[in-house]
Amino acid sequence: MIRLGTRGSALALAQARLVAAALDDEVDLVPIETSGDAPRGAQLDKSRFVKEIEEALLAGEIDLAVHSAKDVPSDLPAGLAIVGVPPRADPRDALCGAASLSDLAEGAAVGTGSLRRRAQLLALRPDLDVRELRGNVDTRLRRLAEGRFAAIVLAQAGLDRLGRPGDGARLAELVPAPGQGCLALEARAGDERAAVAAAGVTDRAALTCLTAERALVAALGATCRTPIGAHAELADGVLGLTAFAGMPDGSHWIRDSHEGDPAEPGSLGRAVGERLAAAGGRELLDAAERAAA
Repeated sequence: MIRLGTRGSALALAQARLVAAALDDEVDLVPIETSGDAPRGAQLDKSRFVKEIEEALLAGEIDLAVHSAKDVPSDLPAGLAIVGVPPRADPRDALCGAASLSDLAEGAAVGTGSLRRRAQLLALRPDLDVRELRGNVDTRLRRLAEGRFAAIVLAQAGLDRLGRPGDGARLAELVPAPGQGCLALEARAGDERAAVAAAGVTDRAALTCLTAERALVAALGATCRTPIGAHAELADGVLGLTAFAGMPDGSHWIRDSHEGDPAEPGSLGRAVGERLAAAGGRELLDAAERAAA
């Protein structure tokens, strides 16, 4: 029996059930309420979505945790490790309520809770009225249906995993969040049983791409308050990585792409991070974080 820890939201449970079905073992799903599930108060760091689950791992209350990879900070607590990455879902953002960005009227209200999405939307369409939108997928879609927004932006992977793939138009123009579309399986370092179980459901391409994206985030010291995108793709034996960094108001931004050896994804992530930093990316992200504080 593997005790699989997860957040208790509809999307998190759907993701955990996918992992449970793929594991070659009997699984007991253990929903855990996290700081990110509590009513919103002060803005916390990204660990609010994983902290209590990681504490349960360290306490031996669960054997394996499943997270949305984009929620996992680049620095893990001592004693824990990412031990598996299942096949990646569609990593792109989705525009719900309109067929494309160009179809939106001037000044249209667009909802998102992501600084990265805000920065890229305003870089592409500075006329848009980008407003904060939070809550789970159903809550956000309900607010769209109520007419509070002309459109909202969600992760296509979340729509797919909830059985709503047709609710959005894919936005190829936006660089996704690092890890978007990936699930990360976390366990106690040295727990061979959990590591073997996770390895059995791991997709090497997804793991390679996630490693490159997380290395970029670490190289730039990015946090949940820095508008950064990173998307790695593996094709014909070549690993490509595209990255974006910008101000939340879309006024200044940098975008870069580079290729590397798929056997060294961390090196590629660090190299692209260094390229962004050399172009002023670190100063840009520092300014963005100050603006978001």
